[in-house]
Amino acid sequence: MGSNDHAVVLGGGMAGLLTARVLADTYERVTLVERDPLPTAVDHRRGAPQDQHLHGLLPGGAQVVEDLFPGLLDEIEAGGAPVMTDYSELKFSPAGHLLSRDAKPDIPLYLSSRPYLEHHIRARVRALPNIEILDQCDVVDLTSTEANDRITGARVQHRTEGSEEETLEADLVVDAMGRGARTPAWLAELGYNRPEEEELVVHLSYSSRLLRLPPDSLSEKLIVIGPQPGRPTGGGLILQEDGSWLLSLVACVGVRPPTEFEAMLDFAAEFMPAHVISALRNAESVGEVSTFKFPANRWRHYERLRDFPQGLLAIGDAFCSFNPIYGQGMSAAALQTAALRDCLKQGTHDLPRRFFRSAATPMNLVWQLAAGADLALPEVEGPRPLPVRILNSYVGRLQAESEHDPVLAGQFIRVAFLVDPPARLLRPATVLRVMTGKWRRPAPASAAEDSSLQA
Repeated sequence: MGSNDHAVVLGGGMAGLLTARVLADTYERVTLVERDPLPTAVDHRRGAPQDQHLHGLLPGGAQVVEDLFPGLLDEIEAGGAPVMTDYSELKFSPAGHLLSRDAKPDIPLYLSSRPYLEHHIRARVRALPNIEILDQCDVVDLTSTEANDRITGARVQHRTEGSEEETLEADLVVDAMGRGARTPAWLAELGYNRPEEEELVVHLSYSSRLLRLPPDSLSEKLIVIGPQPGRPTGGGLILQEDGSWLLSLVACVGVRPPTEFEAMLDFAAEFMPAHVISALRNAESVGEVSTFKFPANRWRHYERLRDFPQGLLAIGDAFCSFNPIYGQGMSAAALQTAALRDCLKQGTHDLPRRFFRSAATPMNLVWQLAAGADLALPEVEGPRPLPVRILNSYVGRLQAESEHDPVLAGQFIRVAFLVDPPARLLRPATVLRVMTGKWRRPAPASAAEDSSLQA
């Protein structure tokens, strides 16, 4: 078997699909193994219960996806996915600060459901001649050399009655099985240390419902109201590819949003603008309410391990997963696969060490954004050393100034959407703009004018 003959990807979600696409440029054959039956049309996937809630492919992730699948973004737009280039169509309120709707971050935002986007990516992957997809197939274990210094394949079991266990010999096995990935346990069985796990517990709960709104009910295409200190609740409303709207309500630290529709609207009325609630009360519900729970941000620090077997990687949520209310999951997986693509350009020698260290750089930036936002809520328990407190205080002031300053709002959006690194918020010109904002603000509006601006 040649060193670049066969790669096996375990998990057919977004991270697995993007990883298979990257590996197809280096390996002669790639096999994608998925436990669940993979739909051939736009449909929910049983193994991804989170796909029934608000999702977003942030522009930073969309750039990677377009590089891997040229023309995909035009394809999903042609199929009906709304595209937002005019940010007056966005109502974005992080931590209680409604950002200026005159912001011009100069990045298109593609809006669609997770099943719709995943369907188009899966179709592109299926069309690649050197990728085989094995769905309805359980992963039993890994195989390794006698010295356990290299993984040599994966043992799998098809779910069809009467099928026998099969060994897929491979030069590389990639664990893309999500937060429940088994790589830590496999490492322990092989005699290696488990990775150190960093967690920030948020106890997040979702309650979502698909809706039909009368035409032109709202001028916005996306509304995101985040939790704020003293109110660990929020929600979002997004226009999707078929003209439907998805309402997702969230609550942190063990609070649960209701599941009965009228109660959901009463819950949302505590933070959603009045005109949005009015539109929702005229909506037609489609299907049942979906719920989802997310316990904690989790980073498995594989990059810190001194010993790791060759021929094995972990990627996507198997490596690092974040509070989903910030919409970073799919884009974080895309950034990891971009790091893998860059590592493979230098060959496959010592790939685990090089990949984990390379991928840790963008993951550290995403972790700063997600964990920093969570720790800005006093209800979330976690260490807040002095640098975190100083940075959160500054970001809070920047967000407050972004209510009035479209330049700051545009820069904050570019960082939040993973286009620019967080360090951009600390450039001298930006800091000066934040610190001098109160002297540049327009005269306060009257109470009536202020109410109309917030509507």
